[in-house]
Amino acid sequence: MTSVTAAGSSPGPAAPKSRKSVTGTRRTVAVLFLLPALVLLGALVVYPIGYSLIRSFYDQSGDSFAGFDNYQALFTDDGIRTALKNNIIWVVFAPTVATALGLIFAVLTERVRWGTAFKLVVFMPMAISMLAAGIIFRLVYDQDPDKGVANAVWVGVHDTFAESSAFPKAHPGPQSPLEPAGGGAFVTREPVRAGETVVLPLVGVAPDLMPDGAKKAAPGRPEDGKITGTTWQDFTRGKGVGKLNGVDAAELGYAGMKIEAVKDGEVVASTTAAGDGTFSLPAAADGAQLRLPADNFKEPYNGLNWLGPSLVTPAIIGSYVWMWAGFAMVLIAAGLAGVPRELLEAARVDGATEWQVFRRVTVPLLAPVLAVVAVTLMINVLKVFDLVFIIAPGSSQDDANVLALELYRKGFASDQPGIASAIAVFLLLLVIPVMWFNVRRLRREVRR
Repeated sequence: MTSVTAAGSSPGPAAPKSRKSVTGTRRTVAVLFLLPALVLLGALVVYPIGYSLIRSFYDQSGDSFAGFDNYQALFTDDGIRTALKNNIIWVVFAPTVATALGLIFAVLTERVRWGTAFKLVVFMPMAISMLAAGIIFRLVYDQDPDKGVANAVWVGVHDTFAESSAFPKAHPGPQSPLEPAGGGAFVTREPVRAGETVVLPLVGVAPDLMPDGAKKAAPGRPEDGKITGTTWQDFTRGKGVGKLNGVDAAELGYAGMKIEAVKDGEVVASTTAAGDGTFSLPAAADGAQLRLPADNFKEPYNGLNWLGPSLVTPAIIGSYVWMWAGFAMVLIAAGLAGVPRELLEAARVDGATEWQVFRRVTVPLLAPVLAVVAVTLMINVLKVFDLVFIIAPGSSQDDANVLALELYRKGFASDQPGIASAIAVFLLLLVIPVMWFNVRRLRREVRR
C-alpha cells in the first residue's frame, strides 16, 4: 500500500548518519598510536634540550649554580670566539656557493642530452658520510704533491709557467774556485780571461736526482776569444774515487745550469750549460767573474699549505660544497621543472639574450626554491662538525674551529660540561630563527 503524504508537502532529506572513527573510538586510540612516537621524541629531543639548558647554568662539577658565567665565556674565551667567527664565515659562504653552483648545474644541464648522467655524478657525494668525505679530502689536501691531488694540480700549473730548479741542494765543495755571493748565488773567486778554460764544480745533488738530460761531464775545450768551461757534479760513488775539482768519467754535467758573466755588478753575458755541463761565453765576458745565480738552486715549488692556519677554513668549506652542491642542484632542478616555459619563450621572442632570460626571468621565478635551499644549508652548516674534526690537522684545528667542534672539545677534551651545554643552547638559539623562517616559507608555498 502506498503511503500518502500531507497535501503540499514533500519528503525532506534524510538526516546524516554519524560517522565513526576508523579506529572505532576517538582520541584514546589516536593517543595510543602516537604514544611511542611521543616517547621517542621526548627521550631524544625534549629531554636533551631541557637537560642542556639546566646544565648550562651550573659549574664544572654540576653541584654549584654558576648563573650566566658559562654564557659569559662564550664571548670571552678565545677558542669559542674563533669558532664563532668561523661559523659566520661558514654561514655566509658555504650555502651561497653551494646554492649558486646548484643553480648553474641545474640550468646548464637542462638542455643537454647527458644532463641526467651529469646530475648523478654531481649528486653522488651525498651518498657518502661526512666522515668518509673528511678522510678523502684530508688526502686531497696533503702537502706532498705526490700524495695530495690539490697540490699536484697546483704545482703542475705553477711549473708550466715557472720551472723549478733541478739543483736545490747544490753547493761548492772544499777548495772549490767558487764562493758564496749572497742571496744563494755563487761566484768565481777570480776574474776569468778569454781563451781560458774554467771549472765550476759543485756537490750536493745525488746522482739519481740529476736531471734526465744530464750526460757524463766533459772537460771544456779552449777557444780563442771565448771563455769555455764545465760545471758538473764533482762526486763519484765509492770512497777515494775521483779527482777533486777535476772532471772524471763517471761524473755528470749540470745540464741547464745558468752561468752569468758579471762586471762591476752588471751582467755582460750569460749562457746555459749543455747536457755534459760544458758552456761557452763570448769575448764580452773577458775580465768578468762568473756567477751561478740563485735561480739555479731555489727549492722546488711544493704548492700551497691547504691545511695551514690561513687556508684551512676555505679548504674545508670547499669539501662541504663538493658534497652539498648536488643536493642544491636536485632541489633547484625540481623547481626549474615547474617554471612555465611560455614565460621563457616569450622573453626570447621579445629579443632577450640567454643571460637576460636567466637573470630576469629564471632566477626571480626560482627565488622561493633558492631561499629554501639556502636556508636549509644554513641550518646544516651551523651544525658542521665531522669535516672540521677530520680534515683539520692538530696544528691548525684551533684556526678551523667551529661551535659544534668547540662543544665537543669543551665537553670531552677539556671536561667543561657547563660551557659545552651553554654552547649547545646557543647553537639552538641560532638555529631556531632560521628553522622558523624555513617552515614559514614552506607553509606559504603549500597554500599556493
